[in-house]
Amino acid sequence: MYSKVDSRILDLLKKITGEESVLADSETLEKFSKDETEDFSFLPEVVVKPADAVQISEILKLANDNLIPVYTRGGGTGLSGGALPVLGGIVISMERFNKILEIDRENFQATVESGVITQVFQEELEKEGLFYPVDPASRGSCFIGGNVAECSGGPRAAKYGVTRNYVLAIEFVTPRGEIIFTGSRTIKNVTGYSLTQLLTGSEGTLGIITKIVFRILSLPKYKKILLIAYNSVNDCISSVAEIYKSGVNPAALEFLERDAIKASETQLSKIFPNSDAEAQLLIELDGNDENQLNNEVQCIADTIEKFSPKDIILAEDRAKMEELWALRRSVGEAVKSISTYKEEDTVVPRAKMPELLDGIKKITGKYGIRAICYGHAGDGNLHVNILKENLSDEYWNENIKTAIKEIFELTVSLGGTISGEHGIGYSQKEYLSIAISDGEINLMKNIKKAFDPDNILNPGKIFAN
Repeated sequence: MYSKVDSRILDLLKKITGEESVLADSETLEKFSKDETEDFSFLPEVVVKPADAVQISEILKLANDNLIPVYTRGGGTGLSGGALPVLGGIVISMERFNKILEIDRENFQATVESGVITQVFQEELEKEGLFYPVDPASRGSCFIGGNVAECSGGPRAAKYGVTRNYVLAIEFVTPRGEIIFTGSRTIKNVTGYSLTQLLTGSEGTLGIITKIVFRILSLPKYKKILLIAYNSVNDCISSVAEIYKSGVNPAALEFLERDAIKASETQLSKIFPNSDAEAQLLIELDGNDENQLNNEVQCIADTIEKFSPKDIILAEDRAKMEELWALRRSVGEAVKSISTYKEEDTVVPRAKMPELLDGIKKITGKYGIRAICYGHAGDGNLHVNILKENLSDEYWNENIKTAIKEIFELTVSLGGTISGEHGIGYSQKEYLSIAISDGEINLMKNIKKAFDPDNILNPGKIFAN
């Protein structure tokens, strides 16, 4: 049903954005054919780098008139193939939307374009004593607009929530080219349906986000990190719920099993403390009262005593804390470098994590496949990296989808769902019906059709058909 990008379309795109912003050379197309999702690669027909919402509007009108698929590209750090041009067409790169437009200290708000790198945004706020807590592992390269499209989470979601908890308003361009500002700069707003919340987490299927107004916080004055090593994976993961029951609310609480830690050591050529332990928790505490943090450290130590931890390390200076976070942030890339892999993004109610982890190991063990697990234990979000290693292509292809399906069925049976922060995108769409009903899927499809009747914006994502 879709048309190809021919010389006429290329000429019209150049009139919209300028010739230098329309690229169809093989090197550029190859770069934009993939992200961080496994080994998928889909070549677009052209990459366009618009400068403003008006240019995006004109591109989308042109695409609609000619039935050409359009895909929006942020920092290229996606883990579900959400931005991949699976049907060719036009890729719109948001890299020129890179301005922090306003930091409003009076109202604790900030307005940014969608191509701003998340870490850059955070560091500019910190200079003003302000804090944007959403903290994806790829924060050094991911775009803030992509974070909104995927409703990113990260380690600090346990205490501070995810992206949607901070989005007040969005400027976006509809698939038909209309520029809309939805939401408001007020904390309270029940004026009609919340299109702002609908766009947040819509994975680039309903509109192209160009500008966001965020709610921001004061930067906590103090931080401390605990690195706790355990002799047993079950003791480690079981202690998480007990920590929360004690009344402590960590800013981040991360789980790492030994194989994940070993992979990180190899990646960074550094030694991780207590790396022979079966599993570890990295816990960050923050606040404005240092005495209170000291009390929380002692409370955690007292609470986990019954789990016989192997060692507890306390980091209080900035350099040591950054070193520990660098080790944690390296884990994902390190594990993926081992072999061909499939990464799943399971999430369950926090107290169900021991059952989830045990079940995942039993399922992958049944098929003779190794899974390395790590993730955000504070909010029940477990990343499961399933490795091919020395398995034959035939065996891997015959068994991997069945194993993933069983993992997802287990996750849902425990009250969880199949994606906590990576999205459904391209790689997970065949499993969507495990997590949500046909009625929900049909409603979602109708919403998509209302926004995008010709299905030109990010087609081939979320829904199996």
